[in-house]
Amino acid sequence: MSGTVTPEKSAISWQASAVEEVDASITTRPIDDFFQETLALTRRLFIQLKRRPSTLIAGIIQPLMWLVLFGALFQNAPQGLFGNNLSYGQFLGAGVIVFTAFAGALNAGLPVMFDREFGFLNRLLVAPLTSRFSIVIASAIYIVTLSFIQTAVIVIASAFLGAGLPGPLGLVTIGLIVFLLVLGVTGLSLGLTFALPGHVELIAVIFVTNLPLLFASTALAPLSFMPKWLQIVASLNPLSYAIEPIRYLYLHSDWSLSSVVLQAPWGNITFQGALLVLIDFAAVVLLAIQPLLRRRFA
Repeated sequence: MSGTVTPEKSAISWQASAVEEVDASITTRPIDDFFQETLALTRRLFIQLKRRPSTLIAGIIQPLMWLVLFGALFQNAPQGLFGNNLSYGQFLGAGVIVFTAFAGALNAGLPVMFDREFGFLNRLLVAPLTSRFSIVIASAIYIVTLSFIQTAVIVIASAFLGAGLPGPLGLVTIGLIVFLLVLGVTGLSLGLTFALPGHVELIAVIFVTNLPLLFASTALAPLSFMPKWLQIVASLNPLSYAIEPIRYLYLHSDWSLSSVVLQAPWGNITFQGALLVLIDFAAVVLLAIQPLLRRRFA
């Protein structure tokens, strides 16, 4: 004769607590998996950089050559031509910092494009990833880290070349400005990676936009040196809104968010206004590429 065995209350409570712990672990596991996937993909990019460090070395040597060569080219310019008691080397430093970060971020899509052409991206897309956006986040972390390394080297080299050095808060602000610019340009580059058919087209876009955006900014010359139409173009260029605040940090120790950093054709741009432009630029780019990434990752 069989009977029903009723478990003790202690056993029931233990089973309930065990079920709650399992549920909690299941709830938190996707977040842990996402961080693990992002970390693994980021580590892969840095392993590639370690095996072929030429990208980082070239990204450091090129801006240093710009600093030395352009600084020497205009070293005999009349005193005060670029501002009161301001040498061209001091004027150029901010432009080289921003353009180096911009050029590196613009190339952010190339590793993903090569993964796409070699078939590795397809393997990632069919893998049981928690979120395929970890591919994009890993690329962004990689490029931001490289940009900070390059920026640190340029800031140190500029100090040795006589451009001076901002205070601790100024250095943190430079890092924030570089981060906002790199974030927006990296998103733009990754969007082009999934929109264009191959790396040839992506490299063509990079070459076409790289130098024109440099010369159509205040990196090499102030707005007062430019014709009226170029002043308007330079005032619409996001690079100018990163260059001028950094340049102001180098020249003024008593800066504030209300300080005027750029005199655009339509009015004065304050430090706060320039930061808002960079934030809006990054936000618009990241929102614009969301539908494209969703279609590609679907």
